[in-house]
Amino acid sequence: MDDDTTRRNRQPVARTEINWDKLDITKFYVLGAGMFTGVTVMLYPIAVVKTRLQVASHDAGERSAFSVIKGLLKRDGIPGLYKGFGTVAIGTIPARILFLTALETTKVAAFKMIEPLRLSQTTQAALANGVAGMIAATCSQAVFVPVDVVSQRLMVQGYSGHATYSGSLDVVRKIINTDGIRGLYRGFGLSVMTYSPSNAVWWASYGSSQRMIWRLLGYGIESDKTALNESKILLVQASGGIFAAATASCISTPLDTIKTRLQVIGHEKKPTIKHVVRNLIAEDGWTGLYRGLGARFFSMSAWGTSMILSYEYIICRLYYP
Repeated sequence: MDDDTTRRNRQPVARTEINWDKLDITKFYVLGAGMFTGVTVMLYPIAVVKTRLQVASHDAGERSAFSVIKGLLKRDGIPGLYKGFGTVAIGTIPARILFLTALETTKVAAFKMIEPLRLSQTTQAALANGVAGMIAATCSQAVFVPVDVVSQRLMVQGYSGHATYSGSLDVVRKIINTDGIRGLYRGFGLSVMTYSPSNAVWWASYGSSQRMIWRLLGYGIESDKTALNESKILLVQASGGIFAAATASCISTPLDTIKTRLQVIGHEKKPTIKHVVRNLIAEDGWTGLYRGLGARFFSMSAWGTSMILSYEYIICRLYYP
């Protein structure tokens, strides 16, 4: 087996240390946009259910994931599970490009900065991935937040007393008429506070858990991994994605619930974070802050695992063509 083949087989275990300059950037963006759009199509209904659970009033008839799905299918059929999808499908493409660019470039820089510290491989992976995930999420919020505001209003329209719209442009027009451009950035600070730490935790957990799992399986950093089969590699990556999702969802759900309520409540009410938190606690106690935790965990697990497998596939195919 030649050196080039050996490097290809070893790559899935230590993929985080790639050279961004060697990637085919055009193919990276095209393949990435296509794969992430496909994953979004599959998992979008979970986001609709989670959002509706988070904004449901105390007297709403649909307070469980099953009842929300049943109600949507009864009223609108399958299209009901994809309310606001067009906005997300179009708006997240530039956001994903910005996110992936910031993620990979920051990750490479972070690894170089912490290398002199001579930390363990697990700690290095956690720090570099965590910093990269946090910075990438912060940068991408400039695009994500307006998409979130519009799509979430479409997701909950007509539900539990929320307004009804004729489409995404109608949402944008009404928000701007009421609150100007800044209305599209309602909850921006909370979004940064939610997604930046959440992405930091997700990527840090993913990077470190992969190395821990490989060590448990008997493959150290210097081990010969040329005999690994793809199923074992995929299993380790998927396990890392699920572990990362469990950690991130538990930490970020309260902020995500508050953020979602701020973004979908009518602008004439001018809610504050304090007002939203008080209402949630009054309705359901402190557990109200964890509304939609099950759906969020499932969404983050399914999305994270699907995303990371697609992401690793793209990187390996482009970096080691």
